[in-house]
Amino acid sequence: MKKILLISFLLLTMNIADAKQPIEINYDNGIYHIILSGNKIKKQINFVASESLMTNKEVHTQTKSILTINAGYFDPDNGKTISYVVTERNTAVDPILNENLLSNPVLNKNLSKILNRTEFRVVECNNKYSYQIVPHKNSVDFGCNIITSAQGGPMILPELRLEEEFFILKDKDGNIIRESASVLHKTARTIIGIKEDEAHILIITNENPMDIYEVRELCKKLGLERAMAFDGGSSTSLNYKNKIDVTSNEGNGRLLKSFMIIKK
Repeated sequence: MKKILLISFLLLTMNIADAKQPIEINYDNGIYHIILSGNKIKKQINFVASESLMTNKEVHTQTKSILTINAGYFDPDNGKTISYVVTERNTAVDPILNENLLSNPVLNKNLSKILNRTEFRVVECNNKYSYQIVPHKNSVDFGCNIITSAQGGPMILPELRLEEEFFILKDKDGNIIRESASVLHKTARTIIGIKEDEAHILIITNENPMDIYEVRELCKKLGLERAMAFDGGSSTSLNYKNKIDVTSNEGNGRLLKSFMIIKK
């Protein structure tokens, strides 16, 4: 009987020791690596969009969130979105309503690619929540619902989709004649990925800027199964409680359109 009790106690203490914190943050060589673990945290995630552009810190403070990062792309000329955002099961912002995408002949010609860029989703099926990283037009299974999502791109893993998502454009000879989001250049980046049942966020700061191919190698090294980019460069932002405040430009940070928050 004593042996059974001892074994039970050891198993219990091992489970406590091995239990992961819902938000784990590591920092190394200019990169914040955030791991979101467990089922409870999935219900705390919400993507939001602001009517007028706001800094990451302003949204973090106003929503009283635990953690806030920048999310989708936007048009700095008119403040309208270039990325779909779903908030609490409803579409919050829709890029098809951005007239600049329609009036620009190059963007209009490639609109179907832009509208189908990759997004990160929290999906509910039979009261069970899970993460997905898929192109926007991918449907969910019957009986499932997208609770919240934000589009960004490009997809990084399992494969890069630079041309498919109109982040690069090539001429008939295969030469790159257009580049978006500095995918081929070293810059700060906001990356989100999935590993088993965890969400992984990488805030790659100006201390260690990377191009998208270097990011892909890092995601592989971390064992991520799927990964994608959110807006990066000067948009890259992170606020965690009142302990971490990361901006990638001077002052209080760039004015942004959409955000991923983790509610208390």
